Amino acid sequence: MQKRVMGNLGHEVSLLGFGAMRLPTLEGESRNIDFLEAVRMMRYAFDHGVNYVDTAYGYHGGNSELAVAQALADGYRQKVMLATKSPTWLIESTADFGKYLDEQLQKLQTDCIDFYLQHGLGRDRWDKYQKLGIFEEAMKAKAAGKIKHYGFSFHDTQDAFMEILNAYPWEFCQIQYNYLDTEYQAGKAGLQAAAAKGMPVIVMEPLRGGRLATGLPGEIQNLFQQADADRHPVEWAFRWLADQPEATVILSGMSTFSQVEQNISICQSPALVPGCFSTAEQEIVQQVATAWHGRTKVNCTDCKYCMPCPQGIDIPGLLSRYNNAAMFDLWEQAKRGYQRTINESKDAGQCVACGACEAACPQKIAIIETLKEIDKVMR
Repeated sequence: MQKRVMGNLGHEVSLLGFGAMRLPTLEGESRNIDFLEAVRMMRYAFDHGVNYVDTAYGYHGGNSELAVAQALADGYRQKVMLATKSPTWLIESTADFGKYLDEQLQKLQTDCIDFYLQHGLGRDRWDKYQKLGIFEEAMKAKAAGKIKHYGFSFHDTQDAFMEILNAYPWEFCQIQYNYLDTEYQAGKAGLQAAAAKGMPVIVMEPLRGGRLATGLPGEIQNLFQQADADRHPVEWAFRWLADQPEATVILSGMSTFSQVEQNISICQSPALVPGCFSTAEQEIVQQVATAWHGRTKVNCTDCKYCMPCPQGIDIPGLLSRYNNAAMFDLWEQAKRGYQRTINESKDAGQCVACGACEAACPQKIAIIETLKEIDKVMR
């Protein structure tokens, strides 16, 4: 497994990190994790050199931390750096920070969290965060030995990222970054600004919720086939990130055992180091990114922060269906599927524009207007 040094912190970390937001589930229910398979997958990763696992208070309806705790039992806790996130959206008082942290320590069956992140910081929560003095509370928790390092994950504009980055002496950060998102959210400028401070940068959504991994349209496959090397799309995405020294960890949310095996195989390659991309390969990836941008309708990563919808609408599912129809020319198939949601009264036309989804969306998607458009073109 390729390793990198975590900036000023000095820890040696695996290039591949295990993201526990998309663990295998039973009967398609997010809360109902297949614990046996999830533990098997995580321990296989740990046994093959992955030493960073990332979860959060809200993942899988609160059950992801329980699955990670099981995976870290039997001596694995001493081999792996554990990251989880404070539920920023639930904190209404200064005391709430410590309350949720103590609950997480209990769920994770540990007395100290190695990397603790303030989850999903953006401008909408920033003022409240500062007013409540949460950074100061985190420093108290660090002094008490409950956390080792404190940072933040981020979903908002680049300007907001720079403001947050420079406000406190954060120790690390986590951003969405891939070859489609160089100018989106924190972007490349944010990546480089954090690295310039000596901060390790944990990269999430390296495959854009899996959209860069499978089912690529023919025009994009043809672009990749112009290269001298024959590589899977996942390897192209990972190599593009590994080429950049500022990207400390590639955090991949893996849902199947085969994904774990594939990702480990890629990240074990001695070629995945800064400078591994040729000029010709850079040009190919740029052409691929341009082609993708020309097809995508909605910038959704299927994080499901917009759920549950009070009206019962499967918002991520509809956005995904809309994107897939546009990207893969599957309009008739999408319309047939949409008719089923109409029969179940879960179609986009059920939207009452309450705005709960837009307030929760880290991508700042205009969900209400998009649902109107979906209902118009698919009904």
